[in-house]
Amino acid sequence: MFTGIITDVGTIAELEQQGDLRARILTSYDTATIDIGASIASDGVCLTVIALGEDWYDVQISAETVSKTNLDSWTTGKRINLERALKVGDELGGHIVSGHVDGVAEVVAMTDEGDSTRVTLRAAKELARFIAPKGSVALNGTSLTVNGVDGCDFGINFIPHTKEVTTWGDVKLGDRINLEIDTLARYVARLQEAG
Repeated sequence: MFTGIITDVGTIAELEQQGDLRARILTSYDTATIDIGASIASDGVCLTVIALGEDWYDVQISAETVSKTNLDSWTTGKRINLERALKVGDELGGHIVSGHVDGVAEVVAMTDEGDSTRVTLRAAKELARFIAPKGSVALNGTSLTVNGVDGCDFGINFIPHTKEVTTWGDVKLGDRINLEIDTLARYVARLQEAG
């Protein structure tokens, strides 16, 4: 489990197709405190550490994961949001995030509003029904509050701090973003279907 509070921005150092996709991610985390088998959310995708070095870790990514996320667009040098798994007693500053991406949303509009940037994203219809104003979503692993919803489109405001400490300062029109809907929204919808 994760909180959606990004604690590092890593860089893709190597990508290699070996049956599954293997990625080497440069990080400022103290890798001496990371165990083989640990989970690290990488752009919101829960990935398992399979090898470690002084300032990097490797992950192996299945074809299924690549097909459901934006990881097919990863390139060497790309910056990605990172978060280590939640430990008992850690502050829950965002919301409960599983790292199990539901699909990909597309950036369809960007507008500066004061010092903030409003980003409008478009989700697939089957996921858009779970997105509500003032609800939570995880986008590329970042816990965010939805400002407004219009059909399949929804808006998020990014303050300068978020743009500085995550990859959201790099976002541009047409970008495909990993979307994880709020677990509570999923269960509420399921209860309504059953009732």
